[in-house]
Amino acid sequence: MQHGKYRFIVGFLAVPLGLYALFVVWPFIQSIYYSFTDWTGLSPDFVMVGFDNYTRMFHDDIFWKSLQHSLLFAVLLPVVTIGLALFLAFMINVGGRHRRGGPVVTGVRGSSFYKIVYFFPQVLSIAIVALLFAFAYNPDSGAINAVLRGIGLDGVQPLWLGDPNLALWCVMAVLVWSTTGFFVVLFSAGMASIPAELYEAALLDGAGRFTTFFRITLPLLWDTVQSGWVYMGILALGAESFAVVQIMTTGPGGPDYSTTVLVLYVYQKAFRDGQAAYATTIGVALLVVTLAFAAIVMRLGRRERLEF
Repeated sequence: MQHGKYRFIVGFLAVPLGLYALFVVWPFIQSIYYSFTDWTGLSPDFVMVGFDNYTRMFHDDIFWKSLQHSLLFAVLLPVVTIGLALFLAFMINVGGRHRRGGPVVTGVRGSSFYKIVYFFPQVLSIAIVALLFAFAYNPDSGAINAVLRGIGLDGVQPLWLGDPNLALWCVMAVLVWSTTGFFVVLFSAGMASIPAELYEAALLDGAGRFTTFFRITLPLLWDTVQSGWVYMGILALGAESFAVVQIMTTGPGGPDYSTTVLVLYVYQKAFRDGQAAYATTIGVALLVVTLAFAAIVMRLGRRERLEF
């Protein structure tokens, strides 16, 4: 069994690692290289400018505002999304009433239906979700203000995406709505694998559902929660936030840069302003922020592995 083991392993890993290096690692290296040039993205001619782009970035007020918004996304969205998903998944799988002659711990009636309902936003493209909510947030003909008028709150008619103080929170609400269902299903699968005997023993000892969640469910699901935390943070810093802000907001990124995030600023500098080198500089900053976020979450979330 040991004969030719390493050749076998290398043979299987060579192609995937080669593709990863070609399509992931090499573009990162190229981006770092271009960040030291004055490349426009259109002309093949460019010269090295050293740290000029980085100096410009550190003095760019829009960059710092975008960084602040991205960090807010990375911190708040995982907390809200994963916290809400854990609560809903726990209610679905463990929150049901005890039925005579049945197991002590059960899920709510129709739990399979609830999982489908919660997962439904994942079926829709993020572009479709953004368009639907852009119409819903319309201050004149949108569904949200129409509901407010219908219940007699005619004096409460916010501008939503047109208000610099509300626009960012409106975008974050859409991201929470569109991603929570995925984590509900993910955590439900993890909870379903936890032996019911653990819950029954805890309930017989007088533990309530609040205690069983923090003493049994969360510790046994911690690896899944930690992975979901990193994944949600990367989504908040990357493609999901870009798509929603690009489609929903005025500008996009407005009003008055109140919803601009780093990934959108990279896109605007590269494809709108023809400043590809400066865009790659901001992209390098986004890479550093993403890696730092993942490292911090993995470090703070490190704990002894529990098994059952």
